[in-house]
Amino acid sequence: MTEYSPMQKVKRRLYAMRNGVVADTLRRGGHPCRMIFGLNLPQIAEVAAETGPSKALALELWADRRTRESLLLAPMLYPAGEMTRETALEWMSQVPAAEVGDILCHRLLRRLPFARELAREAYGVAGGDAMTRYTALRLMRNILDRANAAEIRPLAQEELERGEALTRALCLNILDEISFLLEEDETL
Repeated sequence: MTEYSPMQKVKRRLYAMRNGVVADTLRRGGHPCRMIFGLNLPQIAEVAAETGPSKALALELWADRRTRESLLLAPMLYPAGEMTRETALEWMSQVPAAEVGDILCHRLLRRLPFARELAREAYGVAGGDAMTRYTALRLMRNILDRANAAEIRPLAQEELERGEALTRALCLNILDEISFLLEEDETL
């Protein structure tokens, strides 16, 4: 009987769950990954739950830059307590698509004790890289509350003024949420 590595087990599971219709739709939509199995997020979360946390496997999956599901699964497996600021910044700078940035921020980065500083730092070093700025703003959106609304507002306004199509809807959402939070604060 063949014994498979954790990576091989995950890849076999992803392959077994593949959906060609979804994969073709993502390809036609311009998803940058070469290999797309077409799993939806609940299916990927199911694989993560079956697999359990593993820093080594998460790093191996993240290194598989060509496969969409690997990039979405990696943040779900990486133990938040083991994520360093350096690794988090590196991952943020390597995000190839908004979907990957969304999952990275929602499933992992927002849980880090230094998430607030990480978001500002990543936004500051992104410069001309719209995808890194998007990911930094996405993290800001995930951690947005009354306490940091005033700090995040000027960054979202600055980004909106850039006229970047990728970040426009996210900036509008952040600014709308800040207005809501501050209005509620004023009524108390």
